[in-house]
Amino acid sequence: MKENENLEAARENTGVDDQIKELAALIKDSNKTIVLTGAGMDTESNIPDFRSKDGWWRKMDPRAVASIDTFYQNYDLFWEFYKMRYNLLQECAPHRGHYILAEWEEKGLIHGIATQNISRLHALAGSKKVYELHGNIRTFRCNHCHRDASVEEYLEKKNCQYCGKKALRPKVTLFGESLPADAWDNSIREVQSSDLLMVIGTSLEVYPVNAIPKMAGGKTAFINNEDRGRDYHFDVRIKGKAKEVLSKLDGILNEME
Repeated sequence: MKENENLEAARENTGVDDQIKELAALIKDSNKTIVLTGAGMDTESNIPDFRSKDGWWRKMDPRAVASIDTFYQNYDLFWEFYKMRYNLLQECAPHRGHYILAEWEEKGLIHGIATQNISRLHALAGSKKVYELHGNIRTFRCNHCHRDASVEEYLEKKNCQYCGKKALRPKVTLFGESLPADAWDNSIREVQSSDLLMVIGTSLEVYPVNAIPKMAGGKTAFINNEDRGRDYHFDVRIKGKAKEVLSKLDGILNEME
């Protein structure tokens, strides 16, 4: 039985390696490659994802805390939740996969990243052209007058220094809110004009971002640690963790130079 399991694992690894080589060739042939990332991109930086079997949202209803309704109806709960998330994030750093994407941008292998993640790890790794579709948790503003606030003001639960309202919040897109128009419009424009869209670590369950792969103007590839998105056509599907797959891709691309 053990021998059969080992043979099956070897076959699976061979298949994945072939798919990685196929994607490497697509990247080399592409004049414009855009990347779309989700929570699975950040899990190897010890940030819990939301919709896997062990994700945060399986243990907690996001609409109970991460919604605009809770902001208005139970600000104390809202403040406590995002204070906890901000503090947890301070212990996390970009992993090798984030740095690889930044290096690829510098080399001209990719031309932009649209991300659902609010961690800002892509920017911290050095990526320049990043569209934060759900905002980011590292910057803050007043929900009433929209003026910027400091992290210290939020963590200390202060009122807005400009309008005096108890309305400080991170610059994230909450449930019940629209996505930032600029980030969304720029992402769609880039995806539609791309030769290759790489989708990494997303469940493809969150609307409207889950519609982006169907808007791609060229080839598409899907990298994810779980078997998701069967309703989508992807030219290449790779099952694996983001850091591991990107590291293998980087090695192959370096050999192709």
